[in-house]
Amino acid sequence: MRGAVIHAPGDVRFETLDDPGILHPTDAVIRTAVTCVCGSDLWPYRGAEPIGDPHPMGHEYVGFVEEVGSAVTSVKPGQFVVGSFATSDNTCANCLNGFPSNCLHREFMSTCQAEYVRIPNAQGTLVATGEVPDESLWPGLLAVSDVMGTGWWAADAAEVTPGSTAVVVGDGAVGLCAVIAAKELGAGRIIAMSRHESRQKLAVEFGATDIVAERGEEGVERIRELTGGIGADSVLECVGTAESMSQALHSARPGGNVGFVGVPHGVAVDGQELFFSHVGLRGGPAPVRRYLPDLIDRVLDRRIDPGKVFDLTLPLEQVAEGYRAMDERRAVKTLLTP
Repeated sequence: MRGAVIHAPGDVRFETLDDPGILHPTDAVIRTAVTCVCGSDLWPYRGAEPIGDPHPMGHEYVGFVEEVGSAVTSVKPGQFVVGSFATSDNTCANCLNGFPSNCLHREFMSTCQAEYVRIPNAQGTLVATGEVPDESLWPGLLAVSDVMGTGWWAADAAEVTPGSTAVVVGDGAVGLCAVIAAKELGAGRIIAMSRHESRQKLAVEFGATDIVAERGEEGVERIRELTGGIGADSVLECVGTAESMSQALHSARPGGNVGFVGVPHGVAVDGQELFFSHVGLRGGPAPVRRYLPDLIDRVLDRRIDPGKVFDLTLPLEQVAEGYRAMDERRAVKTLLTP
């Protein structure tokens, strides 16, 4: 088969790889329907994370089951399935407590920008749709496997409630999906922090009621102006930098909550400052599997359309251009078609 391999910062190639097979009874192999480039893939692409030896890339996927191991009974060949970027058995204590992304047998997906993918822990990870969805729904279902599920986790962790005020820090795919999540959870006011006109428009389409273009201290001051000098009930941090975390923490009111889902890079939280702020802080890898059945239904019912975050579609063989476009901010998120 063919798939993406990263060799060095800025160097992603489309290469011939070994076909995946069943290695364990709990595995499945799927044929990719669509896949994509994630904003978190840009960390190694930009040299902010070590790459080591050349290796495959990609952790978002939907597709058709080709083969299953002997222990897999929840899905069968031919079915269309959606999974999570973090695999889980869905039976261990952490899974049962609602955190399948911290499953005791967790494996992070890392080979999904390819024509075929082996899925570990397939029994607990994959969710089949009742029938093969219309192709127009595939981008939305693909978003559910990570960015929509992660945006939902940001809203859940920040405890968005009906009528509350939510601030979304970050206008990438996760941040835009977090706007969807905040609206679906009933937020009465959703303030999206964005400096890019096309992303501002999409945020408004998804449910944002206000746009704040300022960043840093100016951005925090603007949030306070919009919230009577107090701050927001819920802040959804969807970037992962020191600046975005500081902005999020200072934008929350005393007693408010911050849900942080951007993979942290260079982030350090001052414990004493957090202590006296009375702000709650929760985050981590999104427990996407917990949300999959509900989010899949919302997409299939066309209640939400997170697939709109894909503003560039390329054949999989042009994956390198997909990375470049996102790195250069010519695209929010690249959809790849095998």
